[in-house]
Amino acid sequence: MIKRNSEIVSELDGRNLYYLFVAGARKVIAHQVELNRINVFPVNDGDTGSNLAATIRAVIESLYPDRSFKITADRIAESILINARGNSGIIFAQFFFGLSNETGNLNKIKIREFAETLKRSVNYVYEAVSNPVEGTMLTVIREWADFIYNTRQKYNDYTEMLLGSYNVLKKSLSETKSKLKILAKNNVVDAGAKGFVLFIEGIIDYIRDRNLKELIRAKAETAGLPKSEEMITEEVTYRYCTEALLKNTTIDQHSLMEILKEFGDSVVVAGNEKLRRIHVHTSNPAEMFFVLKDYGTLAFQKADDMLRQSESVFKRKYRIALVTDSTCDLDESIIDRFQIHIIPITINFGENCYLDKITLKPEQFYRMLDNCTDYPKSSQINENTFRNIFSHLVSHYDSVISVNLSGKLSGTYFSAVKAAQAVSREFNKPVSVINSRGLSGSEGLLVLRIAEAIEKNIPHEKIVEMAEEWVRKCKIYVKVNDIKYMIRGGRLSYAQGLIARLLHINPVISLDQEGKAIVLDKAFSRKANLEKVISHVKKSIESGAVWNYVVMHANNLQDAEWYIEQMRKITGKEPVSVVNISPIIGANAGVGASAVALMTE
Repeated sequence: MIKRNSEIVSELDGRNLYYLFVAGARKVIAHQVELNRINVFPVNDGDTGSNLAATIRAVIESLYPDRSFKITADRIAESILINARGNSGIIFAQFFFGLSNETGNLNKIKIREFAETLKRSVNYVYEAVSNPVEGTMLTVIREWADFIYNTRQKYNDYTEMLLGSYNVLKKSLSETKSKLKILAKNNVVDAGAKGFVLFIEGIIDYIRDRNLKELIRAKAETAGLPKSEEMITEEVTYRYCTEALLKNTTIDQHSLMEILKEFGDSVVVAGNEKLRRIHVHTSNPAEMFFVLKDYGTLAFQKADDMLRQSESVFKRKYRIALVTDSTCDLDESIIDRFQIHIIPITINFGENCYLDKITLKPEQFYRMLDNCTDYPKSSQINENTFRNIFSHLVSHYDSVISVNLSGKLSGTYFSAVKAAQAVSREFNKPVSVINSRGLSGSEGLLVLRIAEAIEKNIPHEKIVEMAEEWVRKCKIYVKVNDIKYMIRGGRLSYAQGLIARLLHINPVISLDQEGKAIVLDKAFSRKANLEKVISHVKKSIESGAVWNYVVMHANNLQDAEWYIEQMRKITGKEPVSVVNISPIIGANAGVGASAVALMTE
């Protein structure tokens, strides 16, 4: 820990660096709601605070400092680069990447060496941004680093130097409003710049009292910076804020930037050839990532829906936010109408990963499925992903309800539960997670029923209570067209599959009351299999009428049309949605599969 006030702090080691970082990080996390609220540039999606908090949280939670300044700087840089989120988060990560790269192999660093390292690190930040804009975090970092570099001979004590730099930070932050019209229009400072100032403020707070125990228990306090009572809404030009981790790139930074600029704006490329973190605002993420896969391994992808985020801040229709995962099969028009937040599940083709329905559309998935040598695998949504979106939503809504695919099929539900508990404690707002015990269309119907209840302004607790009954009323019946996909996906052994194929057996798959997949029936022809599905539909509605139903298919409109015709006769209703079935089902049911999901009254 840094020495007491009476002693001069002339050098920092790795532990000092870590504690200072934690102090700054805690301050940012404590003020993330305020940063979200003033976020209007480059897009008013209200998530700068959440993104910065997510970027730095991993360092606090998982990193252990080394005595060496260099080793700790390297560890912090790598952790931030891997976990960086949002435009400001990646710029912040690139700043630390530059600090790491430019630091010599030092166990301890003196003020002169630190100042020179900071000065060189600024170049990394500007080079990472395709179109550097002054009046943002870039400016504040540069002017702060310039002050420290220009006064490096004046100070021999880190405490005095950091305290002396604070006036420069405040002035630089205040001037962002005059440098960017959008900030002046909204009467706010730049959110990313303020985040950096809060980070340094946290460090200054710590070096004033040097109480490590108090640091760990750090509480939110007023930042004392300009606030605005009302924002002016701006149009969202590109829908998705996309990010990726590109490993072992075969293209230089400049060329990569030029490619990315063809798909959108706010392009940031951080890191080096071995590990590049990219950020782009685009409306065509699937097309962009299809191109990117030829220039390295897509080890990670993220795509935040900025339209939905902007609606949360400026145009939210309801008091309760509704979240689900991408296995939920509903028409996009319904998702948009009810402002439902979708978290995509990751699908891996070999070493490349994609985001279900966003960076990989169902149509693309099924084309790839027949030609792939590495059979696709899905990854559950992790706790941090849920924590990030829940944190953002509780900043703007009274509460959150998340509906997720069956806990018997994926750990996604349990990740959501853990995240909900953490966010609910942190923000003191209700965050409830519902196990749909289904997926695809049955999950979609549950989400729709809850969305309609939210629209009717039914209280949060009552909706959660009613949802348990709705779960029991949902059914799904999947016709498998070719069991080779179940064999390749490991759902059937090779021997079982061989016998079934020789006998031309094709199963009907469903879910039991606990949400576990079961083989419900089997048939020996396409026609018989279709009729089996409808037969089970009829049995399921003997005790009650159909509230709504969804028809799904895996590039098989012929089956879908037949189901619709039959369901019209049975229910007298049109399907609420007709969709290309979720790839999570499609990976096992295969191309040509089809299904009906329904909920009874």
